[in-house]
Amino acid sequence: MHANNISAQEIRDSYRQRQQQAEADTDQNGEDEDNGEGPSNADEEDLQAESSAMAAERTRKRKRNQEEAIAKIKRGKAAKKSAKKKKKKGSDDDSDFDDVMDMYKKAKPLPGQLENCEVCSKRFTVTPYSKAGPDGGLLCAKCGKEMAKEAKATVKASKQTVRKGRRKIESNRLDGLTFRGAKSLQQLCINTLAKHADDIEEFGDMPESILNKLSEIFSKKRAMKPNTFKLFLQPDLDVVAIHEAAYLETEDYDQIFAVVPRVKKLSLRNCCQFKDSNVDYIIEKAKHLAHIQLLGANLVSNDKWMDLFIARGHDLRSLKLEWLDAAFDDQAVEALTTFCPNIERLKLERCKQIGPDSIDAIARLEKLQHLTLCYQKDIPRDRVVGLIASVGCNLRTLCLEHFVDAENENGPTDDVLEVIHNTCLHLEKLRFSENNECSDAGYVNLFTEWSNPPLRYIDVNSTRDIDNANPDGPEDPIGLSSAGFHALMQHSGSKLEYLDISSCRHISHETFAHMFSSEQTWPCLREINLSFCPVVDTQVVAGIFRSCPQIKKVVTFGCFEVQDVIVPRDIVLIGAPRAQDAIEQFGQVVMDFQKEFNGVEKPLEMNRIVPVMS
Repeated sequence: MHANNISAQEIRDSYRQRQQQAEADTDQNGEDEDNGEGPSNADEEDLQAESSAMAAERTRKRKRNQEEAIAKIKRGKAAKKSAKKKKKKGSDDDSDFDDVMDMYKKAKPLPGQLENCEVCSKRFTVTPYSKAGPDGGLLCAKCGKEMAKEAKATVKASKQTVRKGRRKIESNRLDGLTFRGAKSLQQLCINTLAKHADDIEEFGDMPESILNKLSEIFSKKRAMKPNTFKLFLQPDLDVVAIHEAAYLETEDYDQIFAVVPRVKKLSLRNCCQFKDSNVDYIIEKAKHLAHIQLLGANLVSNDKWMDLFIARGHDLRSLKLEWLDAAFDDQAVEALTTFCPNIERLKLERCKQIGPDSIDAIARLEKLQHLTLCYQKDIPRDRVVGLIASVGCNLRTLCLEHFVDAENENGPTDDVLEVIHNTCLHLEKLRFSENNECSDAGYVNLFTEWSNPPLRYIDVNSTRDIDNANPDGPEDPIGLSSAGFHALMQHSGSKLEYLDISSCRHISHETFAHMFSSEQTWPCLREINLSFCPVVDTQVVAGIFRSCPQIKKVVTFGCFEVQDVIVPRDIVLIGAPRAQDAIEQFGQVVMDFQKEFNGVEKPLEMNRIVPVMS
């Protein structure tokens, strides 16, 4: 009854008033009430009928008010807008009049007081969150929500659409993924599968390449969990690659060999729950396993590594282990070289327990073709020279990272580069990074008259002198400098596809400008990293675009002289904060025109990349 503004007191007062009026009329007319029912029964029936009529009338009134609420809010908004316009266009007299009238406005009720809603006239208790109505009054909770919802919809419709995918685009660029135009149907299907990872029951028959792409996307989105991990296990597969296994438990790894019994290649990254029991299961079930890559398997003990090499060493062809802290020491490496004579590919990176003795053990691997080493401990230079002299004649890949002899007191020496020049004659990939011992003359001797064919992949980043007191380095440059870079390009530039010379800050601007001028052409170069080479500027980057027809990716972090450069179509420039967006049409159209009429795949002079004047 209170919800409809009807109280018991009001009903009683109305009843008594009618009763007194009836008695007065009876006394005046002198009529007797002897009909047998008495006045109280008739008055009670009248009271009930009138109460029902009042309730029905109030219900109808409340419904009408609610139906008119939204229309009234809209009229109030329109009135506000027109008032604002009048205030902007009106005279000073009108504004003064409004200020005077504001003085006589009624003060708003304080929280806790009762007030009638401006829209539906319903009585409610005022709170600090009560909304103001169109005409200056207050609104009840229901009408306030309606007005807020409508205002939000209006603001959302009036806002311009803002592109929020820039972070994703930049992430894809850093991963080497670039998309131009519409995505392929295959890419759309892969993205849809990754988006609904938790709703997929099985992949069905998919080729290995598609499964690997899905595994990469699931890993990047942190969606590789026990329920989705099972989707990548198929009995007919021989390769299982999980690029992010941090969410998998110990029993999940056993399922790999239970579901895929003929697996030949196993790759698990961040497998922090891979334990001794999983190695026992490999020894028992994985009879065909020949390639193992594990990153972060720190819960496997040293003895269990040796048990694996003893049981499966004869079939093992490649082993890649990274980020091992507690186990895998020199004894495990000794067991590896003793019981795994057929190893062709070995990668040991950041394994803290191995030291100089393991270098001598690796030197006994006669069939080794691909070697990657990155030690946490200091290794004497003579050990490294002996290793390369023993296995270098068969190597196709040589990667040595952070090999510094802390005990060397005779200064810089080029023994390692010299033994590479004399022994390695079949290399396709060379990485020799984070070294401050070899001089620029050593790199010149390495690449000058080297019998090795042109390299496809070269990474010599951070080969420089490190002395904060002398940032320009000594007179005889330490690390790759101008002469060494010139010799490198002359030897391998014709076949080179990937080049990383980041932090080689002793290379001069003149050398860069000459190597990437219009007179030079490097037909196979696809990626180059020039980060933290301070002399690299817009001219050098434009020269790379001009002299490298197959270039796809240029990295220039820390090169602050690279400013307004036009990036041609299908090329990604990473690290230049002020680079313009890619030009997609102009360069390709002119190149096709040149090819059609002149038969030469070279842009016209008018299409030459030049800095934009600001």
